[in-house]
Amino acid sequence: MSAEKKIEDNTSKEVLSDKSKTVQGDIYVQDVHKYFGVTKALNGVNFNANFGEIHAIVGGNGCGKSTLAKTMSGVLPVDKGKVSILGQTPTSPVMARNMGIATVFQEVMIAEESSVVDNLFVGSDDFWYKNLTQREKVLKAQEIMEDLVGEYVDPYTQAFNLSLPIKAWITIARAFLRENTKLLILDESSAALDFDSTERLFKKMRELRDRGVAIFIVTHRIAELVRISDKATVMRDGKDVGVLEKKDLNEKNLIGLMTGREETGEKSISVAMQTKTDKVVMRAENLVVWPDSKPVNFEVKKGEIVGVTGLDGNGQDDFVKILAGVQESHGGTLEILDTNEKFLKYNSLDDAKENGISFVSGDRKKEGILPNLSIYENLVVPLYKKTSKAGFLGFVNWMELNGIFDWEVERLNIKTGPRDNLIGSLSGGNQQKVMIARSFAQHPKVLILNDPARGIDISTKRDLYIHLRKYVEEGNTVVFLSSELEEFIGLCPKVIVFRNGTVFDIFENDRINADTLLEGMFGQTAGVGETTISNKPNLPSSPIQNKSTNNNEIKLTKNIKVVNFDKENIDKDKPKIKIKTF
Repeated sequence: MSAEKKIEDNTSKEVLSDKSKTVQGDIYVQDVHKYFGVTKALNGVNFNANFGEIHAIVGGNGCGKSTLAKTMSGVLPVDKGKVSILGQTPTSPVMARNMGIATVFQEVMIAEESSVVDNLFVGSDDFWYKNLTQREKVLKAQEIMEDLVGEYVDPYTQAFNLSLPIKAWITIARAFLRENTKLLILDESSAALDFDSTERLFKKMRELRDRGVAIFIVTHRIAELVRISDKATVMRDGKDVGVLEKKDLNEKNLIGLMTGREETGEKSISVAMQTKTDKVVMRAENLVVWPDSKPVNFEVKKGEIVGVTGLDGNGQDDFVKILAGVQESHGGTLEILDTNEKFLKYNSLDDAKENGISFVSGDRKKEGILPNLSIYENLVVPLYKKTSKAGFLGFVNWMELNGIFDWEVERLNIKTGPRDNLIGSLSGGNQQKVMIARSFAQHPKVLILNDPARGIDISTKRDLYIHLRKYVEEGNTVVFLSSELEEFIGLCPKVIVFRNGTVFDIFENDRINADTLLEGMFGQTAGVGETTISNKPNLPSSPIQNKSTNNNEIKLTKNIKVVNFDKENIDKDKPKIKIKTF
């Protein structure tokens, strides 16, 4: 390690007299406290890290992870204790930036009306590229976005036209554009990314680590942090409760520390439920998701959980939004079974709500929370009319609403603090739980979930799956979109994989496993869509294991036979391998 990245012994090694802990490292947090009114967000946190390592900060929702990240980024001052980075304490975001600290927060913060290139270079006047011409910025924006996203992104496109994952990439790219970065803090930055995109992010992180950059990641994705992290600090109730070295980093140890109890580490809750009735409650006929995509015929039965997935940008997100009435289709019809047991066409959000369809978005900032309202109001506002007397707002049954609020908060273990606080006072994960609770409270007959577990911890995920099972046992229906394949196992008896804006394959029963689903997402199964076994290039006869032979490959960590072929540019004799995945 170079001298500039090491600090003197008198600052890198201190003894905490009240904690009897030794602080060793280029970066350390010493007995840090942070309060928000009566809430103790941080209650004596200690940990240390060195440059040239990836250090995870992990814990349940509301444990203080994001607050800690903000204290290290100069966004929040500490009320007690010390944060030291190369012997300095960042007291403002500007100071942190000048110290070489780059932070990507969990909320996607971009200017919706500005272009990609303008969003990337906003506030860059004091960076090394301050003298770049506009053309040079455009070329740089093209280069880094294509490198991160894996495909061309028009630098002149306004941000509101982009998908949530690409917006997330813009916020991440800002950090990677900086040449002076010594410490990179990623707060749930992969939450909006699918596994393919996440692998590209990990590749960049490893490159930075190998150059001596310290990287802190705050994440709920246990499997991801186990794979990428060199060390992990576990937090619970505002305190550090343990540090795990690489050799001890596994799901069982992490969950045990996070919850304070032994866990099995099993990913699934049980064998997936089978549909008990053939009664169809929602259907789509010749539904056109994209203008040039093949039509989709779809139906979902009463008491069924149907999973939906696909590589990012293949239309699955648009599909569930169309089902929920949030987005218009480009053709075809949608029908819902009404109270008279007759199919009724619907094509708007109001129609969907009126007929018992509820939607939970993974983009809570844009499509979920009401930022100017309290925690309480965010959860119960849709119930005002339903619980009111005589239909007037002034006669709202507050006692009933209070009971509903308390029930849902307890059911999903939402750490709210005072209910009258603004929704923004909660952690991102707890905000997401409020959105889920709001949908449950409306008792819809069809619940459509678009990546609902984004930003929530593993214990809450398992509780959510249990509640979803109970919900369908009562005769309701769920459409569940996720990019985390493990979420489907033990939950969904059917999973639909999208490619190119249409259904590529439908997986049921023993075909629902991570390997097979992954192959389907890359078009390597005998799907029901445009690609079949007969027109695919020959695959290797044995799984590829932990090998990389050229710059077009990403190192594999899982024995899955997956190769993404570019169909339109395949040379019959020498197929061009576009990417390999884990």
